[in-house]
Amino acid sequence: FFAGIGGASREGILVKGSNYLETLAQTRYVVFDKTGTMTQGVFEVSGVHHNEMEEARLLEYAALAESASSHPISKSLQKAYGKAIDRSRVTDIEEISGNGVTAKVDGIPVAAGNAKLMERLGIPYKECHHVGTVVHMAVNGAYAGHILISDLLKPNAKEAITSLKHAGIEKTVMLTGDSKKVADQVAKELGIGEVYSELLPADKVEQLIQNKPEKEKLAFVGDGINDAPVLSRADIGIAMGAMGSDAAIEAADVVLMDDDIRKIASIVRISRKTLGIVKQNIVFALAVKAIVLVLGAFGVANMWEAVFADVGVSVIAILNSMRALKTE
Repeated sequence: FFAGIGGASREGILVKGSNYLETLAQTRYVVFDKTGTMTQGVFEVSGVHHNEMEEARLLEYAALAESASSHPISKSLQKAYGKAIDRSRVTDIEEISGNGVTAKVDGIPVAAGNAKLMERLGIPYKECHHVGTVVHMAVNGAYAGHILISDLLKPNAKEAITSLKHAGIEKTVMLTGDSKKVADQVAKELGIGEVYSELLPADKVEQLIQNKPEKEKLAFVGDGINDAPVLSRADIGIAMGAMGSDAAIEAADVVLMDDDIRKIASIVRISRKTLGIVKQNIVFALAVKAIVLVLGAFGVANMWEAVFADVGVSVIAILNSMRALKTE
């Protein structure tokens, strides 16, 4: 196991203990968070639709209302606005988890979020027929239009899913808070077997527990603060080390230091190779000791055979274990 952890670290994968390596070898299900894991987490405003006011004005309200948030979507709105944010114009900011943000901009109530936020506020909204993350806007209690934001898939995401299937993973699942339309398209492009959309952070944990087979081991891959509870509840939590939040990295059992999700298949192969070597060593050691014990009982084996059964077997087992350092 020590050699297996060492081999994984050479690949840029931090495994926090040998018990996690053993569990990984038995894993058959892998669940992914979408944003920042399967996608680049780099959002860009790609359109403004059904707006009742000037596009620039709507973007200004959205950027100011979201100015206190560090979420990638908020950052993309501020980038699209393209001007310095005057925080003194914004008051009464309230971030509603899984819904969006409400605030007052120049004393005018502004709401920016998903369809759930509009329903929560009792504001009729218009559906977007384009694929992407939709930020609905309400200004002074009236619907003002919606902003379409697109997130690009990671270039190696599809390859990672294919590699996992070749590594023996039976089922891949994706969880996301995005709309069903966006989630289904991403899952189809990547070849992911199951997808659950429009989930709140707490719902992800429940979804994970409900769909987890009792005897099967399940790994969850995520990167954000909202993923920390899910990472801790999964049999194996895998976090992105480069762009992941500190909370996610702390809660995870395995950390990918360079965010290359193709390495999930690598650590699965490493763990299975390591467990195979462990079983070889155990069987070899017990078999040799049993043979020497029986020969000794009949007076055939002398002290040199006994030394080999003890020290010799240990040396051979150590040399065999060193194979786990090679990850190819």
